[in-house]
Amino acid sequence: MTLHILALETSSSLCGVALLTQADGRLHLRTMDHDATGEHAERLLPMADNLLAQAGILRSDLSAVAFGQGPGGFTGLRVACGVAQGVGFGLGIPVLPIASLQAVAARDFDPATALCPVTVVLQDARMGEVYLAAYLADGDAASGWRQLQEPILLNAADVGPWLQLSRPAWESEHPGVLPVRLIGDALTAYPELAQLQIEQPDLQLGPPLRPDAETIARLALIAWHTGCGIDPALAAPLYVRDKVAYTTLEREGGKGGNPKALQHVAAIRPMTASDLDQVAIIEQSVQSFPWTRGNFADGLKAGYGAWVAWQEGRVAGFCMVMFAPDVAHLLVIAVSPSCQKKGVGASLLRLCEREAMARGLPAVVLEVRPSNDNALAFYRHHGYTQLAVRKDYYPSGYGQREDACVMEKRLDAA
Repeated sequence: MTLHILALETSSSLCGVALLTQADGRLHLRTMDHDATGEHAERLLPMADNLLAQAGILRSDLSAVAFGQGPGGFTGLRVACGVAQGVGFGLGIPVLPIASLQAVAARDFDPATALCPVTVVLQDARMGEVYLAAYLADGDAASGWRQLQEPILLNAADVGPWLQLSRPAWESEHPGVLPVRLIGDALTAYPELAQLQIEQPDLQLGPPLRPDAETIARLALIAWHTGCGIDPALAAPLYVRDKVAYTTLEREGGKGGNPKALQHVAAIRPMTASDLDQVAIIEQSVQSFPWTRGNFADGLKAGYGAWVAWQEGRVAGFCMVMFAPDVAHLLVIAVSPSCQKKGVGASLLRLCEREAMARGLPAVVLEVRPSNDNALAFYRHHGYTQLAVRKDYYPSGYGQREDACVMEKRLDAA
């Protein structure tokens, strides 16, 4: 059987067409592209016809039509999707939507590399924003890729905090995938992103790639063989902007980006006295016998290490650590119920460990109630083991007391 797939990519200023032919176990690819803004609609179909003519293939010979689904430029996405739908309807063939950011990750992938990093694709979305998605090469996935983060829209300045929040979950779910590699044309559009390598030294900076029609075609071939073709009527661009355009006044007021994406971004900073009211409220919401606001204030005055995770203009979580001469003692850590299971606690715990290591301390110790199964599982997941039991350490109501499990993580071994 001979298979012909026409692939279209117009999510950026690059207008590209590819024709992939598979016959007798061999692949042949023809490509054509033009780099210019605002010319996709007039150039896309003539370029496709030229490729078909060069190959001696009729439109009726096509088996499927693929397009770069986005995210990307609003007009460009509509052009590729509309042409793909028209060809699909006219010829009665399926459409293969391919995520454009995944195509960037596939362009950069080197199968000879022994260590497969998490690939974070950053594409310029203009107006100080980036389109972002994260992928991991995975031979067990149907497409050969596992999506760790669906495409979102972020302010370029939020990429660093987003990485800090996301990486603990990747490390726990996919051990051995480090380092994290940043690629995409946003690295050129926003040179300040290179500073992330200073803040997070194990980051890799890759090339400023954009999606191209050839890679869309190669991914479409996999999609075809795994039965991912859809009816042309169901094809749609992948938009991640909730609003296509904002006025200058709206942007000066902080609008822009994707609010759903920003819900997942938290920045960690030192705790201050102005945070204490929110910290105390969170503590009361998660503990039966909570610390008081005064306890936290005393900790700050005593010089304990204290940090908050700041998200959407409020405190999402916090931690406080006493750095003794021989060990770091994690006194308290908590996350607001609405922000749990999103990596905030893992980010705070990891920060405590980094601060302890920076002070040359060999371990972090903490106490936890034996009845708190969730907390025990959380600490064990992050490498903590039980060291001892402290009898009658916690109050438990009705005049009773509860033991404490003393847990430790050796940082020198880690």
